[in-house]
Amino acid sequence: MNLSTAEEESAQEIHIPADINWEMLDKSKFFILGAALFSGVSGALYPAVLMKTRQQVCHHSQGSCLRGAFTLVRHEGLRGLYRGFGTSLMGTIPARALYMTALEVTKSSVGSAAVGLGFTEGKASAAANAVGGLTAAMAAQLVWTPVDVVSQRLMVQGSSGVRCCDYVNGFDAFKKIVRADGVKGLYRGFGISILTYAPSNAVWWASYSVAQRMVWGGVGCYVCKKDGENGNMVRPDSKTVMAVQGVSAAIAGSVSALITMPLDTIKTRLQVLDGEDSSSKRGPSIGQTVRNLVREGGWTACYRGLGPRCASMSMSATTMITTYEFLKRLSAKNHDGFCSKS
Repeated sequence: MNLSTAEEESAQEIHIPADINWEMLDKSKFFILGAALFSGVSGALYPAVLMKTRQQVCHHSQGSCLRGAFTLVRHEGLRGLYRGFGTSLMGTIPARALYMTALEVTKSSVGSAAVGLGFTEGKASAAANAVGGLTAAMAAQLVWTPVDVVSQRLMVQGSSGVRCCDYVNGFDAFKKIVRADGVKGLYRGFGISILTYAPSNAVWWASYSVAQRMVWGGVGCYVCKKDGENGNMVRPDSKTVMAVQGVSAAIAGSVSALITMPLDTIKTRLQVLDGEDSSSKRGPSIGQTVRNLVREGGWTACYRGLGPRCASMSMSATTMITTYEFLKRLSAKNHDGFCSKS
């Protein structure tokens, strides 16, 4: 990817590592290394996800997220922050593989088609990223929704005011959910999950593409090393590239979290809480969930857990994208082709 600062009325050109598309990847290495790397990232971020989930389903405010975390650790130890992690990890690996495949294949196809239709590089990249994120999210939800339903129920056990069965472990939760509601119970909230994650991913990937170009255009030329062979060129080192990717990802994560927060709160409650009629096998409806939220705390209740969600999504976005770009470079068939000199 070459970004020219001529648009900024400068003759300099920023040369950053070329994008690695689907055809350039060693697929076996990509999936094996990806499973290992993303498992580690998921483990580091899991406590923030757990605290966000517990805040969303509580019927009253429990104070700050940090206070809740300290209380949980005091009563259950550090293990309390990883309740349901094993179940989440088992489902995340295949879901992430499906997500990455759909993302890269779609980005490659849409990007080429957009350029062929006469779109500029920037617009083609933003469109490819948005469509890729949308497609990847929809495909991955086939696996992620059941994983969310089971792992989130394990996360909220013991929370005050939460009506939820007691589960021994993920397998026990799986059996009890299927016994009570059938396979359909594992896909509770599937529709709103699509409505939450598909636009969220489209917004995130498009925002990431735009933010990355803005960061390079705004500050890139001030932090890059001059190319000795041509005074009109600047070549960023690997640390600069990672820093720009991380900042762009954090911006995109915060924007996406803010826009989709109400839908995420409704989705989480649909997947975790039982209906008001305990004799009914059906969970609460979307309308009932929204009414309960508004009754408990007004429309601002839809933004419960916004702090930890913004923090989680920003940290997740930063670590995920730097890990993802690193993974793609490790998995490239031709390691000599990392830099674009055109």
